[in-house]
Amino acid sequence: MTDPSSSPALTVTEGRPFPRGAFHDGDGTNFALFSAHATRVELCLFDDDGNETRVDLPEYTDEIWHGYLPDVKPGQRYGYRVHGPYEPAQGHRFNPNKLLIDPYARELIGDLVWCDELYGYTIGHPDKDLSFDERDSAPFVPKAVVVDEAYDWGGDERLQTPWDETVVMETHVRGYTMRHPSVPDDVRGTCAGLATPAVLDGIRSLGVSAVELLPMHAYLDDRHLLEAGRRNYWGYNTLAFFAVQRRYLASAHRDEFRDLVRAAHGKGLEVILDVVYNHTAEGSELGPTLSFRGIDNVSYYRLTEDPRFYINDTGTGNTLNVSHPRVIQMVMDSLRYWVSEMHVDGFRFDLATILGREPTGFDQRGGILDAVAQDPLLASVKMIAEPWDCGPGGYQVGHFPPGWAEWNDRFRDDVRSFWKGDAGKLADFGKRLTGSADFFDKRGRRPWASVNFITAHDGFTLNDLVSYDGKHNDANGEDNRDGSDNNHSWNCGAEGETDDAGILALRERQMRNLLATLFLAKGTPMLLAGDERAQTQGGNNNTYGQDSEIAWIDWERDPTEGRLADFVRELTALRHRFPLLRRGRFLNGRYDDDSGVRDIVWLAPDGNEANDAHWTDANARSIAALLDGRAQQTGVRKPGTDVSLLVLINGWSEGVAFHLPAHDDCQSWSVVLSTAPELGNDVKGRSGEAFVCPPRSLVVMGCQHD
Repeated sequence: MTDPSSSPALTVTEGRPFPRGAFHDGDGTNFALFSAHATRVELCLFDDDGNETRVDLPEYTDEIWHGYLPDVKPGQRYGYRVHGPYEPAQGHRFNPNKLLIDPYARELIGDLVWCDELYGYTIGHPDKDLSFDERDSAPFVPKAVVVDEAYDWGGDERLQTPWDETVVMETHVRGYTMRHPSVPDDVRGTCAGLATPAVLDGIRSLGVSAVELLPMHAYLDDRHLLEAGRRNYWGYNTLAFFAVQRRYLASAHRDEFRDLVRAAHGKGLEVILDVVYNHTAEGSELGPTLSFRGIDNVSYYRLTEDPRFYINDTGTGNTLNVSHPRVIQMVMDSLRYWVSEMHVDGFRFDLATILGREPTGFDQRGGILDAVAQDPLLASVKMIAEPWDCGPGGYQVGHFPPGWAEWNDRFRDDVRSFWKGDAGKLADFGKRLTGSADFFDKRGRRPWASVNFITAHDGFTLNDLVSYDGKHNDANGEDNRDGSDNNHSWNCGAEGETDDAGILALRERQMRNLLATLFLAKGTPMLLAGDERAQTQGGNNNTYGQDSEIAWIDWERDPTEGRLADFVRELTALRHRFPLLRRGRFLNGRYDDDSGVRDIVWLAPDGNEANDAHWTDANARSIAALLDGRAQQTGVRKPGTDVSLLVLINGWSEGVAFHLPAHDDCQSWSVVLSTAPELGNDVKGRSGEAFVCPPRSLVVMGCQHD
């Protein structure tokens, strides 16, 4: 590397304190970096051979260091060295020997090489992080790149699919395409691979309207994973909130992500990003100095009363300080960037409770949540919270403000428990089926605010949920169980793979029961990619460090021979066919004077309305829900005109005879969907007569006016 003191001088003028980051205006580039406590900031420019030229940013305005370089063009690699006090006991960790990544970097080049030089303190020193390391980290740190934002979108616009028509598939760019037969070898595992027409057509054919991609922001492979011969698969270790992870770019250019978004929109698919604004990849006080820590530690992170240490509400070693106005600004700028410049349709926020945390605890009026609520651009995109973190009172489902949807893990757990056969779960199951009004029916929120799911990236796949017990060790070599059945799983009589035809048939029926509940319930259904073909991870319930065939979808294996995928298509078609299933009103069972009906009536198998004794009976496993199509559809007071539906739910291991109700002028009921293969869709039952619902099954019947 060239001695920076001998590098040729570059022209630099004052520039502007905005926008933050590196902005090329067609002539030169303006650089702006926030640091409230730095004493000096050096812009470090690198050529292709790694030679470094340093330039002091000459101006400091409103805590922003800035300068303009007329000779710097797109493609220029750069980083920062930030000077200031190294006083960890006071929260300050400035060390100009460490090259720092611009928090606003639009693109990164080069891989991080884990080594002791990355740390601001001396590894192995008896004073630990109170020591000071003078070695240069620049050779081992990715470099930011000045970019040209120009891109021909060809008329592409965000789809803005209504929530009541939204079906989400959670997937992974790499895992979905690494083994896909339609993806060329040279683009497997990348955005270009996912953009393959056959891949997008396959997703759309399931009735899916949005793909939710696991983290695409530039992230790090954890050092301990690399040392164990593995790497970060999920991506929850963000390094830069504006850059695409280069691993997912076959072309090594971020426009490949834009190509994917444009292609997905062309197929009618929204793109939702899983984002991690709760922590960064720098870890605890013993972590490396890569960006935020060395730029302004006390501003970017939440610190304890002893400012040497970090508040760890995320379980990752640090927590981003989203109460600080400049950190709020960075998060908001990042969100707007991905919407305006990358055309994404929404976000799913990892550990989103952090976004509402203030020094006093979680607050619906927390800085980020207020900022999002008033932003006119973000008002048009989907905002989905994972409503918990590791902090005090971290579980906050139902507590996010209007406009937000939330992952509803109570839906996951209660539905799993009911179909597993746990005692006393009928009442909770009924609440989840009708939209979880106990959490979401307030402040004008709608049922779509509940993002319902049975499985997600974190935990068992659907197939493994019915094939393994809850205490199975994962393939990371770690026991992720605490001795209890937190998975609410049931192996149906054999642990793992089996050739027993009876057990295999039961497993497939249980998967159908879970999927049917997911798509029939009020709320927004989210399907885990691969569940439609009974994907297995061999019982692994944590693939964070498994970027391997353990986690990648196996497109040659489908024990259901396409039956489960066809069933998913049947379910999404049913939601489209019967608007009653996706009305934007919670089902409460109260009599409506205007329509003269109740939207839902719960019936015991004997035909009588279910009473408290039935709901609270620990042994009750069967119930019927009569959904009246005449119920008021919206706030406009007029009767609905949809077909009425009767949903029979039998969690018993034996068939149960249901007394079919008389309803309006309905003379008979016809099966429109069943999780039991032996029960065809042409079967009818007369009102007032008994109809046997097969063992462990769900049957949907439509009213026939004879």
